Amino acid sequence: MEDTACNASGDSQTIFYLTGIPSLQKSLFLPVFFIFLLLYLLILLGNTLILVAVVTELSLHKPMYFFLINLSALDILFTTATVPKMLSLFLLEDRFLSFSACFLQMYLFLNITEFFILVVMAYDHYVAICRPLHYPVHMTPQTNTALAASAWITALLLPIPAVTQTSQMAFDNITYICHCFCDHLAVVQASCSDTSHQTLMGFCIAMVVSFLPLLLVLLSYAHILASVLRINSKEGSSKAFSTCSSHLLVVGTYYSSIAIAYVAYRTDLPLDFHIMGNVVYAILTPVLNPLIYTLRSKDVKAAITKIIYIETQALIRILTFKSS
Repeated sequence: MEDTACNASGDSQTIFYLTGIPSLQKSLFLPVFFIFLLLYLLILLGNTLILVAVVTELSLHKPMYFFLINLSALDILFTTATVPKMLSLFLLEDRFLSFSACFLQMYLFLNITEFFILVVMAYDHYVAICRPLHYPVHMTPQTNTALAASAWITALLLPIPAVTQTSQMAFDNITYICHCFCDHLAVVQASCSDTSHQTLMGFCIAMVVSFLPLLLVLLSYAHILASVLRINSKEGSSKAFSTCSSHLLVVGTYYSSIAIAYVAYRTDLPLDFHIMGNVVYAILTPVLNPLIYTLRSKDVKAAITKIIYIETQALIRILTFKSS
């Protein structure tokens, strides 16, 4: 591939070319497309069902489910920023992205709202178990809205410096990105500029925003564990652990996917593994979140079953009317 002269910093004439998974044979593009399509549809269906169930079912109008629909909305936004382009790449070999589209995708992929929503959910469990008498006072609708809004606003603001500085780097007229989408590190590495500062800054930001929320979650659960151990009844202890189990599984899944992406980047593995590590991070948690909450939460499962039953009956009536 011939390189052209580097454009001036932040030149919007730059076109980005996504290489995809370099060693993947073209004969496998269609199977990979259908796998990603199936996963994306599961993400949309599962998270949409949770959103509809929580909004329409009055029994789910509780703080923990309010934060859950924030998580579901985030998963839909997060995957929609990256997966459709990957589907287009593998089905149509549509590899080009404009400068603005690439940086918008990078910004959305860098969004770290999920970290903060998981912290807020951990705090909700902490208040519910450790301070049950104060729960109605602490977790009012106004407080819940403020906590969720703070998580969204903070997470939307934090990536701006990294994205802005990266946009000021010099790029070729056609810049080849060794990835399936515009990941921050992949774009930085494709620049003609000195990348050491940006790479270090991106790594430091990732570590801080990943492990500070994890520390807060672990701190909340340390207090929860101490409170549960003081409960004399086995039934009370079991109920407390059951309340937290879904959230703990989501936290475990989320940080497992981050660990996979981190190991793929930092170890001396082929480029394909680096790319797939990030793809796993982009897809794994949004796919598993709805499954975890529908399988582990009887209330959510009952609400979704009710919605499916009502919609099925409505469809049967429509089909019966048309055939008569």
